[in-house]
Amino acid sequence: MFIQYSHIWVTIIISCLLSSILMFASIIISLQNTHNSKITPYECGFEPFEDARQKFDIQFVLVAILFIIFDLEIVFLLPLTRFFAYIDLTSWFVISIFLLILVFGLIYEWNKGGLEWQ
Repeated sequence: MFIQYSHIWVTIIISCLLSSILMFASIIISLQNTHNSKITPYECGFEPFEDARQKFDIQFVLVAILFIIFDLEIVFLLPLTRFFAYIDLTSWFVISIFLLILVFGLIYEWNKGGLEWQ
């Protein structure tokens, strides 16, 4: 079975190694070139008038995460429309559990007030 999926494992191993090498190279390069002007934001050649790193509400991040989660739900469910007639009972069970987990997550988020803008 391992040999049957060997090309997938090779791809996973190569991508993990390449991403690790690039991450460590980035860390090493960034430690060598620390300078105050490199970490300040660029304002079209002018000195910044005020600090450009302003705080923003965490609500934006929560809404973005919820959007990504439910957007992925649609991505997973759209192919089902093509093979709707060929789905057996086991697949219906898995799809139902997937939808129940997402619905319970939505209800939990709603009860915690994550969908209410303050």
